[in-house]
Amino acid sequence: MDDDATGDGETDDRDAGERPAAVPLLVVDAANVVGSVPDGWWRDRLGAAERLRDALVTVAARGVTGGEGAPPWCRTGPLEVVLVVEGAARGTAEVAQVRVVAASGSGDDRIVGVVERAVAAHPGRRCLVVTADRELRSRVAAHGALVTGPRAVWPV
Repeated sequence: MDDDATGDGETDDRDAGERPAAVPLLVVDAANVVGSVPDGWWRDRLGAAERLRDALVTVAARGVTGGEGAPPWCRTGPLEVVLVVEGAARGTAEVAQVRVVAASGSGDDRIVGVVERAVAAHPGRRCLVVTADRELRSRVAAHGALVTGPRAVWPV
């Protein structure tokens, strides 16, 4: 893949988002969200990411219903949902309501790249990142994204 200005080493024309700027963007850190629930996910990382992806189909249609700190604009759908996967979960397939972006390197760098390109393509676009990673929270906030924790979407 080609290098880009974000330094994540990956480009995807769809990173800027496929829907109009009026549709809020929800970017989910799969590794962090799956890892927040000790349910044996480490025995089947791909299966765990697929279960999260399937749960996000409802979130895409209805909005974020769990957790604290999620802004009101994401509590109703539709939302454009991007699930960023890495490592053993890279084989997670997309479904119509959830776009899956596989990071060949750092998942965090890929998430920052997705947010950066989406906001650059649609200035003022509302973007929410789901992660508990403190460093990632700061990095995406620098690009205008808001952040909430894993309980906003998992478990449902």
